[in-house]
Order: sequence, then C-alpha cells, then structure tokens
Amino acid sequence: MLTAFTASLLLITISELGDKTFFIAVILAMRHPHKLVFSAVMSALALMTVLSVGMGQVVSLLPKTYTHYGAIALFIIFGIKLIYDALKMSPTATEEVVKEAEEAVEEQDQPISVPIFSQLLKRYPNLGIWVQAFVMTFIAEWGDRTQISTITLAAATNPLAVTIGAILGHGICTAIAVIGGRLIAGKISEQIITGIGGVLFLVFGVVTYVQGV
Repeated sequence: MLTAFTASLLLITISELGDKTFFIAVILAMRHPHKLVFSAVMSALALMTVLSVGMGQVVSLLPKTYTHYGAIALFIIFGIKLIYDALKMSPTATEEVVKEAEEAVEEQDQPISVPIFSQLLKRYPNLGIWVQAFVMTFIAEWGDRTQISTITLAAATNPLAVTIGAILGHGICTAIAVIGGRLIAGKISEQIITGIGGVLFLVFGVVTYVQGV
C-alpha cells in the first residue's frame, strides 16, 4: 500500500508540475479568486482520478499476471518515451506549453449563449468561472499521461492508496500553481521535468518487476 501511495504521489506531482493543466490554473488564478480556481481545478482532478482508478479496477479483472507485466511494460515504455522527448525537446518547450494553456483559456472564455444559463451566470458570475475552470481542467487531463499512469497503478496495486496519493499530488501541484505559479512559471524547465518523469517511470517499472505478481 505504501509503495502504491508513494508511486502515485511522485508520478503525479512530477508529471503535473509544468504541464498544460498547471499553466491553465496559473492563468486562471491571475484573473480570478484563488480559492475559486483551486476548488474548481481540484474538483476536476479528483473526479478524473476516481474515474481513472475505476478504469484501473476494470482492467484488474484480467488475470493478475497480465496486469502485472502490462504495468511494467507501460512504465518502461513511458519512461523511455519521456526521456527521449526530453532529449529532443527545444529550449522553448515551456513557452509552447504556456501558449497552449493560454489558447485553451481564451477558447473557453466565451459567454454561454443559452438564455437560461446566461441569466444564471449573470446572477452568479463566480459559478461561470468555476464551471470554466472545471471543464478546461477535465478536458486537458483526459488522455494525459497522468491519467494513463493512474489507471495502470490502480490495476496493478492498491486502488485506495493510488487514489489518495494521486489526489494529494494533484493538490500539491494545484496549490503551487494557484498561489505561486506566477512567480515560478518562468523558472520551470519542461525539459528537466519531462526527463525526471521519465526516470521515475523507469524506476517504478523496475520496482514493480522486483515486487513480483
């Protein structure tokens, strides 16, 4: 259980730091109340985590040997890919991710044209901000490597520990983004973060193999 918690906490924290979702939270926190942005982003990430763990539990219905070696294979493949991506990454990679996040925010920052919702949002403007942050975060996370790694961990290890570790990891990254993201955004190296993430995936692939089925 401790291994599953540690693995999910480290993988999520490192993978999310400097990710598109991270910068979406940074940008929104510059424009809107911090507590509002934090609650919306964390709600989306927590929901995504629970859904991912649920998917992992469906996968775990397969024979244990399949899920065990499948998890090892995914960890190794992801690790190698991330290290390769880090080596090939341009010095402007972080700026590119920030630009993607800004474009995502601008695309979603449009008034809702449905009369009922328009009236509701005029009366409760914070609700519109909350929904915007929630939807953008959820969409950005869908199919992301953190979701796939959460599914993999939940299939191969203790699902409760994975859930707690993943949500805590998301919470740490979101708090950093909302509170101090503006100060550290320019200091984050996407290349270094990606490389560290690759090494962690390889490490947990080896740990999973050593632990056995």
